[in-house]
Amino acid sequence: MTQTLSPVEANSRRVAHWLLFCAGMVFAMAIIGAITRLTESGLSITEWKPITGTIPPLSEAQWMVEFEKYKQIPEYQVLNRGMSLDDFKSIFFWEWFHRLWGRLIGLVFAVPLVWFAVRGQISRSMLPKLVGLFLLGGLQGFIGWFMVQSGLVDRTDVSHYRLALHLSMALILYALLIRVALGLLHPQAKAHPDRVGLVAHGRLALVMVAITVVWGAFVAGLDAGFAYNTWPLMNGDFAPPEIWNLSPAWLNFLENTAAVQFTHRWLAIATAFAVVSYAWRVGQRANLVPAARGVALGVTAAVLAQVGLGILTLLMAVPVALGSAHQGGAMVVIGLMVWSLHTLRR
Repeated sequence: MTQTLSPVEANSRRVAHWLLFCAGMVFAMAIIGAITRLTESGLSITEWKPITGTIPPLSEAQWMVEFEKYKQIPEYQVLNRGMSLDDFKSIFFWEWFHRLWGRLIGLVFAVPLVWFAVRGQISRSMLPKLVGLFLLGGLQGFIGWFMVQSGLVDRTDVSHYRLALHLSMALILYALLIRVALGLLHPQAKAHPDRVGLVAHGRLALVMVAITVVWGAFVAGLDAGFAYNTWPLMNGDFAPPEIWNLSPAWLNFLENTAAVQFTHRWLAIATAFAVVSYAWRVGQRANLVPAARGVALGVTAAVLAQVGLGILTLLMAVPVALGSAHQGGAMVVIGLMVWSLHTLRR
């Protein structure tokens, strides 16, 4: 029997499906960003032109102009001197595509937002949230350029702190898009007093996933994945002595290649334990909606697969396909955790 939806419910579903589509675009953006990073393409475009930058070079003369700009930065002078124009075109493509996809996300979000608002299909309480998401997306574009700027003058790569900030904002946008969409699909969802402890466990697990991903950005930014390509030991040691090379000691876990990789390794294991134990607790509860157990099973499989993929990526010295898949896996885990926590409110 087909359920008949009221006009308000039908509008909410349309808006929710649009938001989920945007979340899917952010998911794809994260993978494109990982490929851009792993192919060392991120500094190939040395200017930020939000409008005119949409069109890539179309003639040989235009390509030479862009190539000459790239030749002025340290990455070319120190690492890529003598690069051919064809090689430059290859890395230029990924950075251009990464920026283009970001513009497309903004367009796909802004145009329907105006359309829904003009037609009165967005409630007054929801409109500020959606405008806020749009502004966060614009801020993310600025953060991306802020990150690129860090590698144009005195460095041969971008700051790993700014890289982590850029990825963190992507995660926040992705999670919020899913969370708001689920709230529109199930407007009657609310907190349940008997699930407070379980919700707290799930939120802790989600925070640990986010922190692990941030340390993964540190690993990527410092090229730490190309060292210590063994598991579970790091070239024969559980914790190599060089993890304490920097002073003060705490700085090692932010800037020392060995310590950053060590932290990411074991933080991932602790996070997997937190996620799996949370999912197990969800599976033991009989008073949840049927979807809760299925999503919990999915998040268990996703986090275990993510750990396995991370180990394989390390052992293989971070090939582009595995490295980008590993970043995508992190997004899957976060999306499922947000969904799982939502099922506890239904």
